[in-house]
Order: sequence, then structure tokens, then C-alpha cells
Amino acid sequence: MRYLLSSLIVIFFVSCTSYPKKNGYSEINLTQQTITNPYFSNISKDYVYKANIEAFGNSFGGIFIVKKLGEDHHRIAFTTEMGNKIFDFTFQGEDFKVNYILKRMDKKVLINILKNDFGVLIRQHLSTEKAFRKESNIIYKTKIGNKKYYHLLSEERLEKVIRAGRGKEKVEFTFSEIKDNIARHIQILHKNFDLKIVLKAI
Repeated sequence: MRYLLSSLIVIFFVSCTSYPKKNGYSEINLTQQTITNPYFSNISKDYVYKANIEAFGNSFGGIFIVKKLGEDHHRIAFTTEMGNKIFDFTFQGEDFKVNYILKRMDKKVLINILKNDFGVLIRQHLSTEKAFRKESNIIYKTKIGNKKYYHLLSEERLEKVIRAGRGKEKVEFTFSEIKDNIARHIQILHKNFDLKIVLKAI
């Protein structure tokens, strides 16, 4: 009985360990109150990607377009390569609007997931709560809505965003092939269910 109780206590504390500490990061003094996500921040540019979305046994390929219309104001559309709309969303401040979505994707759960995922991609300024370091990498703990995120910067460049709970990764955003504040390759991978989004700049 004593062994079982000890094991449960150990499991509880391990599961409550934060994502950075679980991955070998040490907490450091927080010197930056905000960090900036530079991707999708240029109002004069259309961001166009070839996209593939795998969701719940379905696969959708096409063109993914992000346009910044103003401060905290973006429009995101996903079309087939022939130009037929799959979905079209507007983000403005905390407001979110579905302008159009394909009937077979018109499910509240999926729309909320896409809203959260794309909201992370376009959120430019983030308030930081804590900072952690391992070698040249720094992780900043942030909050978007009511969810905890960890933004990983390597040599001051945003390379990864993790949404975690109880020390475990739930969603991983990876930015690579970065040049002139454009991530030419972006992947969003959900760890606890079947959803993967891959974007490759055209």
C-alpha cells in the first residue's frame, strides 16, 4: 500500500512538471515582457502556400492564403488548386468569422480547432509569463485565449510553438526554411488526435 501511494505521488509530480523543465530547460529571469511572431505580419504581402490538411481520415490539398488587412486583422482562405473555396475565415482582434466552409468540414469541433491553430499562426505580439533556457534556445511561456503555449526561439528566431498540458505536447507548430521573416515551411501537428497541416510557400 505504501509503495502504491509513493508511486502515485511520483506520477503526480512528474505529470505536473512543466513542458520546458521536462525537456531539460532551466527557468531564467524574464527580461522580455513581450515577444513578436514576425510571420504573416506584413500588410503589403499576400502569403501563399501549397497546403495539405489531413483531418479525421480525410485529406484536403490546395492553396492556403493569408492576408493581413490591419492591426490584429487577417483573412485566411483555403481553396482547391482550381480556385474553389474550401474555407474562408476572418480574424479581427478577438472576433472570428466563418465566411465560408465546405459542407463536409462544417463541424463545430473542427472549426474551433482551425480557429485556435490559425490564431496562433497570426498572433503577432504575445505577452510572456516565464522564460526558460537550454544552450542557445529560449522558451517563453505565453497564453492565447485560455490555453498555455511555449514559444521556442533559437538565436532570437521563432522556430517552434508548443501547446502543452500537464507537461505533454498537445499541438506542435514548426517553422523552417526561414528567410526575410517568412517561414517557407510550416507544420501543425496534433499529438492527441488525427490532424496534420503542412504548408509550403509558393
